[in-house]
Amino acid sequence: QLQLVESGGGLVQPGGSLRLSCATSGSTLEDYATGWFRQAPGKEREAVACISSSARSTNYADSVKGRFTISRGNAKDTVYLQMNSLKPEDTAVYYCNANSPIGRAYWGQGTQVTVSS
Repeated sequence: QLQLVESGGGLVQPGGSLRLSCATSGSTLEDYATGWFRQAPGKEREAVACISSSARSTNYADSVKGRFTISRGNAKDTVYLQMNSLKPEDTAVYYCNANSPIGRAYWGQGTQVTVSS
């Protein structure tokens, strides 16, 4: 059973940076496509960034391209989301997601990111 634990959220001023981490227990992520989603109050959950199981391919939502970077640690048990040039509209709960080769989805509990002056 794959467990995902996010960390790194917090309060940051506009233009600032945060790095989110998604750590696994019980397995590594080398067989999983992983990604970050976010959900702002009153809005639907949306995909932010994803990385393939091989870590060779990444994709980003248009709203974060050029500002956010998804990566996987060398130990293949942690996925990161580096967020730069943060904007108030990036405020949301950020969730880590992992999808197994057979399509089973796993979610973390979420971490709050607030961008405000």
